[in-house]
Amino acid sequence: MKKLLLALLALASFGVANAQQYALFGTKTMFDAFENPSQKSFTLDSSRKFSSNFFLPYFGTNAINKGSSKFAIRKLTQEGVFDTRSLLIGTGEVNHFFENSNIYVAAFRLFKSYKYQKEMGFSWQIRSDAHIDYTNESLAIFDSFERFNKGQQYTGIFDTKGYEQSYHQFSFTYRENWNKRLAFGLKASILSGILYNKLDISDSYLYIDPGASALLIGLNGTYSSNFSDFNEINKKNFFPNFKNPGLSLSFGTNYTTKKGLFLMANIKDLGFIWWRSNTQRTTIDQSKVIENLEDQSNTNQEIKDIFLLSEQSKKFLAPTNAKLDVYLSKRYGFYKPGLAVSKNLFYKGGDIAFVNTFIVNDFSGSVIPLYNLNGVFMVGLQGKYQTPNFELFMGTDNLVATSFQTYGLIKKDATVGSGPNGASFYMGVGIKFGNVVNHPQFADVIPGINDNEGGSFFKSLFSIFKRK
Repeated sequence: MKKLLLALLALASFGVANAQQYALFGTKTMFDAFENPSQKSFTLDSSRKFSSNFFLPYFGTNAINKGSSKFAIRKLTQEGVFDTRSLLIGTGEVNHFFENSNIYVAAFRLFKSYKYQKEMGFSWQIRSDAHIDYTNESLAIFDSFERFNKGQQYTGIFDTKGYEQSYHQFSFTYRENWNKRLAFGLKASILSGILYNKLDISDSYLYIDPGASALLIGLNGTYSSNFSDFNEINKKNFFPNFKNPGLSLSFGTNYTTKKGLFLMANIKDLGFIWWRSNTQRTTIDQSKVIENLEDQSNTNQEIKDIFLLSEQSKKFLAPTNAKLDVYLSKRYGFYKPGLAVSKNLFYKGGDIAFVNTFIVNDFSGSVIPLYNLNGVFMVGLQGKYQTPNFELFMGTDNLVATSFQTYGLIKKDATVGSGPNGASFYMGVGIKFGNVVNHPQFADVIPGINDNEGGSFFKSLFSIFKRK
């Protein structure tokens, strides 16, 4: 349990609780087009036919830790010291940790057809999501049992619930216009699981002998994982091998009114992973007497053995972190306000973001106040340079926490920062190349002008449902 907790919490030193770079919505960047499948990314008479990130950085990552453990976590992430003396124990107070990352290793997109504005894309992503609710005592017991009063019986103090899931995502995207105002798109993905662990301790207690010669600990719950020990994890785990396969689907639509109001809605990453390689699901319901308390490493190993000695090989399905997104915006000269609402479908959390973008020629800057539905308020900042054939952006969804975290790391000082701790950062570079995509009257070669490939995919699809 210690390794699960510390591995997840240590991610806060690298820096989305569920943030999705909302300032990039409606921008026609590659990120916008891959994340919001109905969006187009090519501009007629200006853009070239193909686009790619050419393995250049194209990623976002974010983590937040909320609760009274914030100083202990700062001590761990900014100074590299695990010290829980600042934690109030005995109350079972719950802390909350959230993390996600989205890395586009490779992305390629092409303009397929002038008619219906068809675009296709292929991408390779590495994604991760984590959410863990943990008590102060769950950290303190691995630091020193002497934090707890001898002869006192504690109940419910180790009740912990959380998960972490990471996987490769290989995707095909397709979008087209229904007419001049309405568009549809989809993203179909094959998944390859990397790491999974889920912990749910529903009942727990602790009693330390008054003579401090032994302690009694009891745990009741479940633990699922595709590895037994974090020491087993190496670089081979991070190569796609499809031993833990999965599927997901995203689909969406957007509509622009006559007055220029842009509306978009998506269901994202609706899918599952079948964890079946080296997997175990452990049911824990036992008490254990631990002696030799002078050796903290022995105490930690004895607690760990409660999980290891109860392991049973078992395959299981786990849903991906699917989301429902709604976004609307309208441009007024150099100012473009936008509102984004996102809600997780199977896990806790979501966001409400107000995107304020200021545009001057090819440059833009955005300020994004954001409320995370887990009870965290953030302010993001983004800068972007974009032409029809080049894009470069950089930003953060949590400017204050990221600044504190970065400065604290540089100074190696845990006293830097206040409030929920964590960090967020994202950036991307995209380049278009090939022939320019022109209107028919200006071009010698028009992709799809005769459209011998069957017309509109979505109109054909919807007509099937009509006939039924």
